[in-house]
Amino acid sequence: METRKSTDPVLQEKFDTLHRKNTEALTGGGAKRIEQQHAKGKLTARERIELLLDEGSFEELDKFVTHRAKDFGLDKEHYLGDGVITGYGTVNGRLVYVFSQDFTVFGGSLSETHAAKIVKIMDMAMKNGAPVIGLNDSGGARIQEGVVSLGGYADIFYRNTLASGVIPQLSAIMGPCAGGAVYSPAITDFIFMVENTSFMFVTGPNVVKTVTHETVTAEELGGASTHSTKSGVTHFSAANEVECINQLKQILQYIPQNCEEQPPSLPYQVGNELRPALNQIIPANPNQPYDMREVIHGVVDENSFFEVHKNFAENMVVGFAHLAGRSIGIVGNQPAVLAGVLDIDASVKAARFVRFCDCFNIPLLVFEDVPGFLPGTDQEWNGIITHGAKLLFAFSEATVPRVTVITRKAYGGAYDVMNSKHIGADLNYAWPTAEIAVMGAKGAAEIIFKKEISEAADPAAKLNEKVDEYTKKFANPYKAAQRGFIDEVIYPDQTREKLIKAFKMLENKVDKLPRKKHGNIPL
Repeated sequence: METRKSTDPVLQEKFDTLHRKNTEALTGGGAKRIEQQHAKGKLTARERIELLLDEGSFEELDKFVTHRAKDFGLDKEHYLGDGVITGYGTVNGRLVYVFSQDFTVFGGSLSETHAAKIVKIMDMAMKNGAPVIGLNDSGGARIQEGVVSLGGYADIFYRNTLASGVIPQLSAIMGPCAGGAVYSPAITDFIFMVENTSFMFVTGPNVVKTVTHETVTAEELGGASTHSTKSGVTHFSAANEVECINQLKQILQYIPQNCEEQPPSLPYQVGNELRPALNQIIPANPNQPYDMREVIHGVVDENSFFEVHKNFAENMVVGFAHLAGRSIGIVGNQPAVLAGVLDIDASVKAARFVRFCDCFNIPLLVFEDVPGFLPGTDQEWNGIITHGAKLLFAFSEATVPRVTVITRKAYGGAYDVMNSKHIGADLNYAWPTAEIAVMGAKGAAEIIFKKEISEAADPAAKLNEKVDEYTKKFANPYKAAQRGFIDEVIYPDQTREKLIKAFKMLENKVDKLPRKKHGNIPL
């Protein structure tokens, strides 16, 4: 299948230039293997590293390693590096460790020594406190080595788990990633995939057809589109590999080197921070949708919002941004999709993101407009109770600075879950349009005033009267503000100014959880 060209002409030119340069540089078998990669719309393992790292910064390790297998004719085939390039370098001047699997050598299959090379740089990354980036392009375990190759996978999985929450781990899927190989990326923090050329699945299309009699293509079963929209396995989907690598470089701008450091900041001079356009976003009709991204873009630094999981669980928006140069993580309900309700996918998506930010000292900003949890048998039977509790647990456990802005609806248990004051939020603001209540005014009036309405000469008129009464009394932010649950009711155009001051005030926050081995999040 032909690779879709990037919408960015600069990225596309880089892609085409690397193809030309590397094809012209080699002759013979090497050139043929590169041509085969390029024909599939793929870069080679070295091209990927060259594009990712700062020019001249890559230091390769274990380049002369070869496999140790002697069975099935492997003793006659030895390739330096054994199908994976490992080492370290810099991205925008910051240290990273990287491994890049080479599909042109034994299909990038993982052998004992291939795994040992990856494990070595993961150990080094842990000791030196720097991110690990994996560029995955492998046919799976090298079957000629049997259980030794499986043990190699387990060694990597173990390091992934130990490194989780200590250093950032990024996985770019640049080709096939099947069977046990998928579990290493699954443990890492973010997964990036390339449309039409990268695939992830536990069992491939042939096995699926044999066992379940379903006919499905690799792209339909485990392609970038499938995992970015349906399963949520991948966080980012790119048109081609150059765009994918550019996404890797972008995300590094928002995250620290390790759990002991603060995220990088950009220079910023505070000026006039009022944003009058924010006053026009919330519709007069409380049932009319709007795009929460407009609020986000109106508050954060210009062009700094980097959305995560954009095409999955679209009723929730999460991503990184800069606010007065400071890196922050943003979680927001999306009224434009399903009215912004919390459902299973949205809860899990947000919980995972909140936990990442808390691991790496990234302050959290929450924009809340939530009418509640999505009702229905599908949600209940699939465990909305457990999955919704994940988000509640994630926010409650987070010790980073946490600020919430309620833009409109904050109903029921969802009000509690979305970083309320009651579960440890540091500051909670509300716009005058905020409605903080157990439920919507109409539903509440029907329950509270049921008898009066049924006995009225005109029940419809009485209902409207009681809805207005309830709205004036409860569907506003002032009752909550009187109790201290809302720190301040602010005009929308003040939001950016207030948040800049809030996060500046909270920058030295210290909060400790009770002593324990670890919590037991409802999985």
